[in-house]
Amino acid sequence: MAEAERIIGTPDTPEDSGERTAAAGATGVGEQQTQAERRTGRGRRIAVLFAVAAFAYAVDLVSKLLVVSKLEGRAPIRLVGDLLELHAIRNPGAAFGFGAAFTIIFTLIAAAVIVVIIRLARKLYSFPWAVALGLLLGGALGNLTDRIFRAPGIFEGEVVDFIAPKGFAVFNLADSAIVCGGILIVLLSFRGLDPDGTVHKD
Repeated sequence: MAEAERIIGTPDTPEDSGERTAAAGATGVGEQQTQAERRTGRGRRIAVLFAVAAFAYAVDLVSKLLVVSKLEGRAPIRLVGDLLELHAIRNPGAAFGFGAAFTIIFTLIAAAVIVVIIRLARKLYSFPWAVALGLLLGGALGNLTDRIFRAPGIFEGEVVDFIAPKGFAVFNLADSAIVCGGILIVLLSFRGLDPDGTVHKD
């Protein structure tokens, strides 16, 4: 009899059955809570990404409007002696004046970067990555706006640059946001932090 019970198993008692059901229910609730927390966390990170992007874009847009209306066509304004000036120019190339002959290509690259960042946002669970991608998105949108709406034409527009350090290319706030976002991404990669929050340790 004992051997038969060992082979086929002893039937669950009501108490055992109830305990197992309760344990299964607790596990299901715990998993649901974890999933809900991850969705909430992702929603907050996405909100941070777009808030940073909106801020970077707005600051860049307002600065360019002021430069075009107040500074363009006038003598440069010295801020720190000969070390830093405000000097309005139109740049058909990439950031810091590189690649003036490839305006359309840089426009397409900026548009592709925006699409990639928006798609990546679906898997975003890291706050630092949200800030970094927000800076990239805001900067890319800022310069892409110039490419689309400024002369000489759609997708060939020249970007407004105005920050002129001595011995360096003239740039704008969108360029600064892109560079800062890129540096932050490099630092996060060195630390082994992925956009989904995973941390890799060597």
